[in-house]
Amino acid sequence: MAGLLALSRLIDGLNEFIGKWISWAILAAVLISAINAIIRKTLNTSSNAWLEMQWYLYGAAFLLAAAYTLKQNEHIRIDIVYGAFSRRVQHWIDLLGHVFFLMPFVLLMIYYFVPYFLLSFRSGEVSTNAGGLIIWPAKLLLLIGFSLLGLQGISEIIKKIAIMRGDMEDPNPFISAHEAAELEAKALAEELKQ
Repeated sequence: MAGLLALSRLIDGLNEFIGKWISWAILAAVLISAINAIIRKTLNTSSNAWLEMQWYLYGAAFLLAAAYTLKQNEHIRIDIVYGAFSRRVQHWIDLLGHVFFLMPFVLLMIYYFVPYFLLSFRSGEVSTNAGGLIIWPAKLLLLIGFSLLGLQGISEIIKKIAIMRGDMEDPNPFISAHEAAELEAKALAEELKQ
């Protein structure tokens, strides 16, 4: 298990680095969007390449940060149902969800995106918009994003098994909505006393 946990830490570190780094793509996309809007309104001109660059940057941020979101345990789940179970049952739900839903979906997407990207790359596919960008980098982002998500899925499966075996502490202890409300009420009461 020690070797698998080392692999998990390596994957976590990679996705942590990429997740934090890719946040700059949002800033770049916002700046490009603002500059495009200013130029379009003041000079009555526009560029499809710059518009497509915005889409590439937003897509990159979304796709490359998906694995980081999973690592941070910030993905969407139905907390009303999930929070009603004990932490051990929650770990089983997460493990089974990763093994039977996340991983098959990710592997299927990778299977389809490899030829999808390669065909675009080999043909030199270009946007149908006048002055648009080449398409293969966007398709490569799809492949990389799902590959990173798959790696993070493997890391999460390793961690769930290690937690359930008692080989590591739970890095994301779940607090139910009721417990969170109680903690907030206690903090507010302490604040009011002071």
